[in-house]
Formats: sequence, C-alpha cells, structure tokens
Amino acid sequence: MPVYNGERFLGRAIDTLLAQTYRDFELIIVDNASSDGTEDICRAYAQRDRRIHYWRNGRNLGAMGNFRRVFELARGELFKWAAHDDEHEPAFLEKCVTALDGDPGLVLAYTQTRDIDADGATLGIRSTGLDTNSEDVAHRFRALVRRDYPCVLAFGVSRANMLRRTRLLQDYADCDRVLLAEIGLAGRIIELPDPLFVRREHKSRSVWQFRSRQTRSAWFDPSHAGKPSFPYTRQLLGYMSALGRAPISTVDRMRCGGVMAEWLGHNGNGLVEDMVYATRYALRPLKRRMLHEPRPARPARPAH
Repeated sequence: MPVYNGERFLGRAIDTLLAQTYRDFELIIVDNASSDGTEDICRAYAQRDRRIHYWRNGRNLGAMGNFRRVFELARGELFKWAAHDDEHEPAFLEKCVTALDGDPGLVLAYTQTRDIDADGATLGIRSTGLDTNSEDVAHRFRALVRRDYPCVLAFGVSRANMLRRTRLLQDYADCDRVLLAEIGLAGRIIELPDPLFVRREHKSRSVWQFRSRQTRSAWFDPSHAGKPSFPYTRQLLGYMSALGRAPISTVDRMRCGGVMAEWLGHNGNGLVEDMVYATRYALRPLKRRMLHEPRPARPARPAH
C-alpha cells in the first residue's frame, strides 16, 4: 500500500484488508513522506497486527516511485497493490488466490468493481468488459492497449515473478496501461464476477486534480511539474519495448505489431500534441523576454 497524506480514508482501507478471509499475507505500507497524520495511523496499526510492515520514505519519490518501492519490499509469490482510499470485500484475496492457484496459465486475477463516493455510498457496479482470458495473445494485447477502460486490473493479484520481468510502473500518464499490456503478453488475465473490489471516487483523486495527460505526469513524478512529459510518445515506446521483450512467438509478435499499427492510427493526434506542447514549452522563455513578463513561480508540489 503506497500512501501520501491519506489520513482521511487510510484506516478504512487497512481495516478491509485485515478483514480478508485469506489471512496468509503481509501488508507493506510505504509512506511517501506524508505531512498529515498518516504516519501515526500506520504505526498504530503496525503495533496491533504483525502482518503489517511500515516504511517511511525520507523524501517524496513521486507516486510511481512509491508504487515501485512497495513492490521492491515484497517477498511473497503473489502480489497486489492496494490504494489507501479503496476498500475490499472480505473474500477478495481468497477468490483471486484460488483462481491463480487453480490455473497456471493465469498471471493476474481481479474482480468486478463497486464504485463508492467519499462517504461510502454505492455509485454503481461495473465490469471492465475486457476479454483478456483468451489464449490468443494478440487478442489480449488489443484489448489492453485501449484507452477506454478503467485500470482497476492494476489492483488485482499478480504472480510476483512475472511482475519482476516487467518494467513496472513508470512516470508518465497511462503507464499503468503499458504495464497491463505487458502482463497480458505474459499470460491470461481473468475478471471474477463478484464485485469484491471497492473503488472510491473523490475530488482528491489524481484524475480530477490533473485533467490533462500532459500535466498529470507531475503526479507520477514531482520533478516533471510544468515540463513536457511526452505521455503519448512514451506510451508508444513502452508498448513497443514490452512487445520486444515478450516471451511470445515471432508470428504472435508480428500480429501484436499490427495491433500497434492500429493504435497509431487512433493516437496519432496525441503524438502531435506531445510535440506541440514541447515546442510551446521551449518557446516560453523567448515569449517572456519579448513581452517583458516576469518568470513564473515554481509549481507547487502535487499530492501523491
């Protein structure tokens, strides 16, 4: 569980994990140098339950840096990320672990989602609608490079050894889609029918704080605040890198290459947007000098 200034929902998130019917797990909490009551909450829980291991970063690593740090500390055969503001029904881990134990071809298991608001009221139940349980690797890859599904799969239960062969989560918008596509290249992914994952919608979520893909990279890494991050370009390179390293046949690699040609057809405007944003950024000093504008203040550090 990576967390930064999560005191509002943190206790509830931890409680629902400790209440799991599958109890053989460790809960690793990595505090990304929080400035609120997060540390006190975590230390109190760690004293009460020996399954909890708490670390605090000396500095803010950025959201994805903290997600990677959690995985680096994990020791189990299976792994899942858990957000500090989400919840889980008691059978979540048991159902996912049972699915993985019963089918060696599966690399990730997750469940349908129940969305709740900041006060815990149910907003709806949904499925991702993805067909990722197919034996056809190109079919799985095509489903996972889409941009129209919620990336709740990233909070499912995965095989840790498989994750170690990926590049995990990087520091640009939609890097989670790239990771999920790489996981799909490694094996099948299943969505279990019961809505056991509870996803909280609230105004502090990054997608509401940073509406633009160009600015959202500041959430992934604070050093990117205000700078070009090339999210579409890096997403393309991430997909191609994953495809080049995937343990698949030459024929399947070529078929997945065709999927990427389709992706380019749908996302070419985004690649142009990357270049336009970078060009405008490069020309800002010249524009300020021409208009005699003062240098802007450094952007505030975003929340993680």
